Amino acid sequence: MDDARRDEIAAGLADVERRVEQACRAAGRARSDITIIAVTKTYPASDVRVLAGLGVTDIGENRDQEAADKAAECGDLGLTWHFIGQLQTNKVRSVVSYADVVHSVDRSRLVDALSREAVRQEREVGCLIQVALGGGEGGPAERGGVAPAGVLPLAEAVTRADGLRLRGVMAVAPLGEDPGEAFARLYSVAQAVQKEHPAADVISAGMSGDLAQAIANGATHLRVGTALLGRRKPFVR
Repeated sequence: MDDARRDEIAAGLADVERRVEQACRAAGRARSDITIIAVTKTYPASDVRVLAGLGVTDIGENRDQEAADKAAECGDLGLTWHFIGQLQTNKVRSVVSYADVVHSVDRSRLVDALSREAVRQEREVGCLIQVALGGGEGGPAERGGVAPAGVLPLAEAVTRADGLRLRGVMAVAPLGEDPGEAFARLYSVAQAVQKEHPAADVISAGMSGDLAQAIANGATHLRVGTALLGRRKPFVR
C-alpha cells in the first residue's frame, strides 16, 4: 500500500468524522451513539487493511463473491462484516460463513434459509429488517425491502429462528425524496420494533450524501463508501 493512498483514506475518514461529529452536536446526540460502516465494494483488501489500521472496525459489502474473498484475506483483523446488498437464497451459505450482520432481510424465505445455514455452520447471524420507504404502505419499492406493515411479522419470524438474532432495521432513502422525511418514517418503524423487541436497537440508515439527516433521525449505523474511499474505477481481482 503506497503512502499516497493511505493518506487519501485517512483524509476521507477525518472528513467523515468531522461531519458525523457536527451532525451529532446538531442533533444533541453523543458521537459514541454512531457506528461508521466502511462500505468497501469495488475497493481492494489493501484498503480494508488501511481502514482497520485507522481504527475502523466495521466493514460493509454488497456482493458475495467479492465480500467472501476480502473477508478471507482480512481474517486476521478481527473486523465485523456487514452484508448490505440484496441477498438471494442461493448465496446464503457463503454469506453466513463470514457475515456477522445481514442488513437486507426482507422476506420469510430468506429468514428460513439464513437460519438453516447459521445452525449448520454453528454461527449466530445478526439480522436487520430492510424497510421499504418508497411506494406507500404496500406499493413497490425501487430500493428493496419489506413494506412497513410487514416489518413486525418478519421481525417476529427472525426472533423465532434458530441461529439468528434480531438487531434492528435498515433502509435506503428513496430516490428523489427528502432523506430526512424518509428517515423519520424509518425511526417510527424502528420504535415499533423496539417496543416489541427491546434489544433490536440498531437503525442502519444514511450514506455518504445523507448521513446528517440520518443522524438527526436516530440512525445508529451509517454505511459510508465514497466519502471514505473516494471515487475509483471498480476493482477487478
